[in-house]
Amino acid sequence: MRIIILIAGILSLTACKKNNGGAGVDPIVPTSYYYPPLTGDVWDTKTAASAGWDETLLQAAFDFAGTKNTYGLIVLQHGKIVKEQYWNGWTKDSRYYIASAGKSVVAFIAGMAQQDGIININNKVSQYLGTGWTSLPLAKENLITVKNQLTMTTGLDDGVADPDCTTAACLTYKADAGTRWAYHNAPYHLLQNVLSNASGKTFNQYSKEKLFDKIGMPGAFWLNYIMYCTTREAARFGSLILSKGKWDANTLLSDQAYYTSMINTSQNFNQSYGYLWWLNGKNSFMAPGTQIVFPGSLSSNAPADMFSALGKDDKKIYIVPSLDVVVVRLGDNAGTSTLGPSSFDNEIWGKLKLAMKY
Repeated sequence: MRIIILIAGILSLTACKKNNGGAGVDPIVPTSYYYPPLTGDVWDTKTAASAGWDETLLQAAFDFAGTKNTYGLIVLQHGKIVKEQYWNGWTKDSRYYIASAGKSVVAFIAGMAQQDGIININNKVSQYLGTGWTSLPLAKENLITVKNQLTMTTGLDDGVADPDCTTAACLTYKADAGTRWAYHNAPYHLLQNVLSNASGKTFNQYSKEKLFDKIGMPGAFWLNYIMYCTTREAARFGSLILSKGKWDANTLLSDQAYYTSMINTSQNFNQSYGYLWWLNGKNSFMAPGTQIVFPGSLSSNAPADMFSALGKDDKKIYIVPSLDVVVVRLGDNAGTSTLGPSSFDNEIWGKLKLAMKY
């Protein structure tokens, strides 16, 4: 039943009329991108009118989101807050889990780890976890690389009773690594273990040192492989990604080859998946829990160049280079309980499209 509901929600994403959504449009290049201070509550704002947007329609998009269990919603352009609103007793300081949207954060951290020389994503996972981390024959286990973890192509069986289980008994053979795409949490969870072992630190320590403290997210943390942060902290991460790994004068990720690979199609099965990032504007996509390849893009209403960190119950970090925009939505299930893409993506961007006039 869960898969049927998932498919119904996903199919609704392609039901709307196609649009260019930013395809072929040069990204907006501001004279300077704004980065809020690393400490304190100061964050520069700009009006919707100064962005060339319709303030009334932007409020309508926020009002719609507020009816869908949204607790925090923020829209940035050029790094400045255009609009920010909270519901359900939330404030800018309310911290919440972001579910699988945290996967995209881990992908960025993996890029920094490779840049630092402590991992190589083309190396086999057993180099960092030791042999026997799966129940596979050694020859099959050694086929699984860190890149397979980043691209959801480990070949491990995602149909096990507990897809979050990371013990060897739960990690069973389905196909050779690199021959199948399947959304599977356990191999992703173990990517955090890879980074922890390679760095010699806990994943919380490594994340704080390499990322959180560098961009003003000292309160963000991981618990049982899940990241917790405020809406504004998620927006800071979105700005970092929009800036291609740069934060003000500090470049966290100089390896632009990795960055480019991270936000582009990473394998031959799911065109809409990079390194733990979801990609809009592709000709087809796959979804968690199925092996069906759906025609069309993830969200026909959103700009084609949008890529996103997506989590269960509609945790969203949307990045749109052509508009120089970051949108973060935190809250609970907006009506289509899925692990990643949902009909909410198309619904909210249908509203934002009108407001942003793209």
